[in-house]
Amino acid sequence: MSDQPGAKEARKRTALEEYEQSGEGRPPFILTYTEVKLLGIAGVGFFVDAYDLFIINPVSTMLQYRLYPNGGMPANLQGLLKASANIGSVIGQFLFGYCADAFGRKAIYGKELMLIILATILCITTPTGTLSPNSCLIYLTMFRILLGVGVGGDYPMSASVTSDRATIRKRGTMLAYIFANQGWGSFVGALMTIIVLACYKHVMNDEGETSKVDGVWRIIVGLSLIPAIGTLYQRLTLQESTRFKKSQEAEQGDLEKEKMGAEVGVHATESESDVVEELSSGDVAKKAHFREVIKYFSEWRHLKILIGTCSCWFLLDVAFYGINLNTNVVLAEIGYAGATGTPWEKLFKVATGNIIITALGFVPGYYVTVLTIEKIGRKRIQIMGFLMEALFLGILAGKFYTLSTAAFIVNFTLLQFFFNFGANATTYCYPAEVFPTRYRAFAHGTSAACGKSGAIISALVFNSLTAKIGTPAVLWIFVGCSIVGAGFTLLLPEVAGRDPDVILEQEMKEQQQH
Repeated sequence: MSDQPGAKEARKRTALEEYEQSGEGRPPFILTYTEVKLLGIAGVGFFVDAYDLFIINPVSTMLQYRLYPNGGMPANLQGLLKASANIGSVIGQFLFGYCADAFGRKAIYGKELMLIILATILCITTPTGTLSPNSCLIYLTMFRILLGVGVGGDYPMSASVTSDRATIRKRGTMLAYIFANQGWGSFVGALMTIIVLACYKHVMNDEGETSKVDGVWRIIVGLSLIPAIGTLYQRLTLQESTRFKKSQEAEQGDLEKEKMGAEVGVHATESESDVVEELSSGDVAKKAHFREVIKYFSEWRHLKILIGTCSCWFLLDVAFYGINLNTNVVLAEIGYAGATGTPWEKLFKVATGNIIITALGFVPGYYVTVLTIEKIGRKRIQIMGFLMEALFLGILAGKFYTLSTAAFIVNFTLLQFFFNFGANATTYCYPAEVFPTRYRAFAHGTSAACGKSGAIISALVFNSLTAKIGTPAVLWIFVGCSIVGAGFTLLLPEVAGRDPDVILEQEMKEQQQH
């Protein structure tokens, strides 16, 4: 009986190897039914994230017409409203990232979607008719922070769940497919705004009842519940992956060999998988996992990779969100600023301009990454993306007042294209691929939280900084961020075909020999 665990471990390893080698004749971007199903389950969070991020701009304008018909919305409350989901995201990314490693993916996955659903329902219950205008904004901001916690939790959860299940040769492609949902979320957000506004044209524009915009923003926000509720059951019932079970067995073996005895490495049956959940949820296991995380990242070879993923994501998001949360400059340039006309006409024109911006560079860039990530490699795409961003941001900054409308649109489109066929996609993929399974969700959550910190800084500082030093000077700051981001990418290894679990195993064997 003593060799039974070893025999089962060998069988499990063989099954994993067979899975890794399956479908090697097909290009990585051609997916099986199982992979498409996984993308459907894991991609919804990103879709909702981008949808929500996009619609807050038109929603804040609608609230201004509803709550402040005779004046502007207070700048500080508007800034906080727009940044609220990102503030919540930082909390969610740290919290869910650590919990997914400590308690297991199965125990946590789906809870972030439940939080998104609850927060969305609370957001659309904002009592605009009974509370004062400022109180309404504070009410909405509070629940958008809660929404952000759920959205942030989805980053490490979906990345680790997908990476745990993907074959190594298709891992980057699968993650890029999931991230591409961000483009579709923005596009559908713009489309839904146009459709709902079109339905309200008669009552708002012809009859002049601008206050009916209250219904428009609630419908637009509420529509995000459809994909979220649609995939909740699949998330809650998703089983633990083989790769994660193996990493848990290895960790328990390292920490509690004497305690576990013959149970180490044996988790083929359901009852045995319950043992892992019990151990993972026990106080000893939690403390032991925390010590393991500290120990792993206290080594410079691991810490420098975490510094690389965190700083690249931070620098990328400063520029990416600085541009995409403040598209009014671009809309003015292409003639869709919505500066004249009735409130309905203004809203409709801005929504039309936004769908043009999204379709131009957003969606195409993601799919070029999907098609090329396994061929070109993450490191090259990220460095190239950062440098191309710096180039086009530099052109926009240097020629801001002299570019023709056509040249401005071409530059902006190429900038968006290289954000998404570049660092915006790879900063998401890197932490999900470079770190071992047992530390993956925590490292991904930490990296994503650093990124969102950059987004928050950009959202809160951009407008006031632009007023002080001008838009071109702010764009030059973004150029600097992009160049420094390319430099930090050099800290990262290329991860195509790299199995971090095998590397961790080798490192531990070396330590035991010494």
